[in-house]
Parts: sequence; structure tokens; C-alpha cells
Amino acid sequence: MTAPLFVSADWLHEHYTEETLQVLDARMLPPGQEAVRDIQAEYLAGHLPNAPFFNIEALSDHTSAYPHMMPRPEGFSVAMRELGVSSDKHLVVYDEGNLFSAPRAWWMLRTFGVQHVSVLAGGLQGWKAAGFAVETGPVTLPEGEFEAHYDEGQVKRLNDVLLISHEGGAQIVDARAANRFNAEVDEPRPGLHRGHIPRSLNVPWNDLVANGELKPVAELRELFAKAGVDVDKPVVASCGSGVTAVVVILALTALGARNVTLYDGSWGEWGSRDDLPIEK
Repeated sequence: MTAPLFVSADWLHEHYTEETLQVLDARMLPPGQEAVRDIQAEYLAGHLPNAPFFNIEALSDHTSAYPHMMPRPEGFSVAMRELGVSSDKHLVVYDEGNLFSAPRAWWMLRTFGVQHVSVLAGGLQGWKAAGFAVETGPVTLPEGEFEAHYDEGQVKRLNDVLLISHEGGAQIVDARAANRFNAEVDEPRPGLHRGHIPRSLNVPWNDLVANGELKPVAELRELFAKAGVDVDKPVVASCGSGVTAVVVILALTALGARNVTLYDGSWGEWGSRDDLPIEK
């Protein structure tokens, strides 16, 4: 039996002490906020009990020129074991309550072979609003048992997306805000072109979200249809750096879509190049 996409704060509180369950804090700052916020300090100031910090930034491939690229399976396995995470448990990930980064953690863990992963609906804000306790300070756990099994079929590379953009075969769905997609404003990351990948469709990630979880299925279906997305046909999701694109993947998964992959480089890669076609 697979884990549900979401669990409620009440459900998590009820099952919290079960040996087969583990909670991970996957908070992350949107680009441009690093200068005014310290996410590590925010984590230490209050997190769910015994929840280690699944730091997406630190867990990315730092040999890449592009942000938040998937790390190598070996390195990810070591990092998870050091955090005390075991891949055979039901892992529940959460963020601050905006559904900004928990989906990326959900997707990373699944792509590295974890069978049972869920997102905490409402995140940290929802947990606090329900009256449940948080802890402060670092979390140190015994070493976990984690062996990553990377499913490379979940990830598209630049050449894959270039071919799709040129010849079709899948829908490219961009999760960035409409004003970024339409080249009306600069990207939050300096040095990137304005615009979008040719033939891509725009479904802004936060249009899919309400109160830290996905909107009802009927609303999601309507939003994708309005954007011209056929949920029964293959989709490659993209965004600024491969994080909020996973909100699109999560929403399509909730709608029963089966062939949904991530362009991991996203606009951080495509928009940094001078030799690629761009639509404005």
C-alpha cells in the first residue's frame, strides 16, 4: 500500500511515536530572501519533534553551475544516513506551510527509491495552528539505514527538453509566476534572460495551492485545462530551479497523471544560456 500524498496534522500527531514513521523538516527560502532570513536559524528556533533538517540547498549537487540540481545517489545516501533517515520508513516532509519546498523533498526521496513519502498538509503553520508542540535546537539521531536507488527516468536534461520543445512528444509546463513566464519582470536570480522555453505552457505553482496543501481535485483539473494542459499526456515540469515545478508534479499526481517528469535544470539552466531559443 502506497503512502498518501498528504497527511493531516491530526493524523501525524496520532501516529507520531510509531517506529515506522519519520518526520523531516524541508523548509527552504525562495530566491532573494537569503540576505534577510536565515533558514537554519529558523529551523533551530522551532521544528517538529525529532525532525532533522532536510536542507535542499545543502543536499544539491554543488559541482553544478545551476541551482538545486539532484545530487549523486551515493552522496545522498550518506547524507540521509548521517541525518538518521531510514529509507524503509514512512517519511513525512513539511515546510513552513506554503507548500513551496516540501514537494521537492517528497520528489527527491521518491526519485531516490523511498516507497512511502507524504507531505504534511499545512506544514509547520498548520501543525502549530492545531495546537501541537514544537522543539528547538538541533536534532541528533542514530545513523539511519538508507540506500538510494536513483530512478533517472524521472529527470529530463537540457537536450531532452530542447528536443521536446522543437518536436513535441510531451507538454512542457512552467510553474513560474505569469509575469516571469511572460518576460514582464526580471528573474530573481541575476544573470538570467527573461522569457520561457518555446512551446511551454504556464501553470503558476501557487495557483495550485491553498492553506499549505493542494486545491481540490476539481479545481486543479480546471486550472490545468484552462492552461491548455492535457493531464493524460506526458508532461515535463519546469520552474526557476527545479523546486516549485514539483508542485505541478504533485498536483498532476493527485489527478492520476502517470507520465510526469522534471526538467531539473529548469530556467536556472535554460535562461542562463545564450545559445538556446527563448520565447517572450
